[in-house]
Amino acid sequence: MMGRHGWNSGARRWRLTALLGVGVAALALVVTLLNTLPGDGGGTAGTTRDGDKVHGTPVTPPGSPRPDVGWGFTHTQFSADEGSDAAVERAEGLLEKQSMPQNQHIMGWGADNPEPSEGRYDFSAMDRRIDFVRKTGGTPVVTLCCAPDWMKGGKAGAGNTDWSQSSLETAPERSHYKDFAALAATVAKRYPDVRHFIVWNEFKGFWNDSEGRWDYEGYTELYNLVYKALKKVDKDIMVGGPYLVMDSLDPRQKEGASTTLKGTWGAMDQRVLDAFDYWNKNKAGADFVVVDGSSYTNDDEMLPDEFAATDKLTAVGEWVRARTHDLPLWWAEYYVEPADGKDERNGWSETHRVAVQAAGMIAMVKGGASSGFYWNPEDEKGTDCPGCLWTPTDTAGGGGKLPMYDLVTRFGKEFAPGTAYRSVSVAADDTPNVRVLATDRTVLVVNTLDRSISAKVDGRRFEMGAYEVKWLTR
Repeated sequence: MMGRHGWNSGARRWRLTALLGVGVAALALVVTLLNTLPGDGGGTAGTTRDGDKVHGTPVTPPGSPRPDVGWGFTHTQFSADEGSDAAVERAEGLLEKQSMPQNQHIMGWGADNPEPSEGRYDFSAMDRRIDFVRKTGGTPVVTLCCAPDWMKGGKAGAGNTDWSQSSLETAPERSHYKDFAALAATVAKRYPDVRHFIVWNEFKGFWNDSEGRWDYEGYTELYNLVYKALKKVDKDIMVGGPYLVMDSLDPRQKEGASTTLKGTWGAMDQRVLDAFDYWNKNKAGADFVVVDGSSYTNDDEMLPDEFAATDKLTAVGEWVRARTHDLPLWWAEYYVEPADGKDERNGWSETHRVAVQAAGMIAMVKGGASSGFYWNPEDEKGTDCPGCLWTPTDTAGGGGKLPMYDLVTRFGKEFAPGTAYRSVSVAADDTPNVRVLATDRTVLVVNTLDRSISAKVDGRRFEMGAYEVKWLTR
């Protein structure tokens, strides 16, 4: 069972410049603040560490965080923390204008193997990413995935890391669950300003072949160990899961289809719902709940069309919220455009793509979501970047904002956690053609047609171009 995105495994090796270690006294405890040398993790590559070192200077002192963070993005293999100086500075300037949550995995997607051998750490690439989040004023979020090879039956040692997709799809062996929880605690100690942690990614490796279902018992056991380890580091750390892929099926498919959670968009895979229910009933605790998924079915069907298919995101959110009550709902990933065989999404115009994305984000909010992460802000160097937030930073002219950046940042600004939403009037003839989301000060309107329309929303009539996304001030 695989997720819906490429691995961007991050096998590249970044090199950090040496920074000054500074001693800081607080509450009679002396904590050495270290930024490390290349391949370091607190010393030279492979140096045994005690896990109690702090990297860099936290942006804000640790304190009680909110359990939701708002709308942002997840760093993948290529991002604006490296490249041409001019392009990196340009991208940093964009992000500094509006603080957004930025998510980073601990292994893969731009991060190297954090613990090549038991007790021997290499946080150099992770340090670089966290420093980038700090510099741009973002709220750092860490996804605790994936696991070092030695926890999965592979070879230990620097240089032996298997970056293949199959390796990253492998969960730690049960005998190493506690080791993974200890690694999670080490990460939390190293970055004390990271207050939000997601446990694992898409149930990777937790598929029970013999029973044809998710190994929700194994995932929940790992989750509970990590949850307790993080809370032992700091009770105010926010922890969430289960980061399940909320797969749906063609409604004509009987086997595995839910009979209770379905719509014109399809029917949910009952095995996913069973896995979620088990985790929810047996979790040690959670500060927020995390899901992932697409508006289309697992056969890449958008039912009945790409805009109406986003109703699935609302239905899933309502189902999850009904079972988790007051826990904030996060979408760790969300997709509205099917990928091709190379996991690329470049079949739509950018105007079309932004419109369907906007409709999807509206649908998530209507389902009760307060936080979400756009996947893959920057694509491979030297290529076009359909759907990216900024242009590739490998050349001096890169780092410029793209249309999706405007949508994600404006959405995050206008619809932050705690926003009070308001009803808004839409002319009867326009109701099938537009999607809207409103507060007492702003209305987001999306034209779902590939042609110009004259729409009347909130008592005002105005023209909209094909697939136009318009912001109105009330």
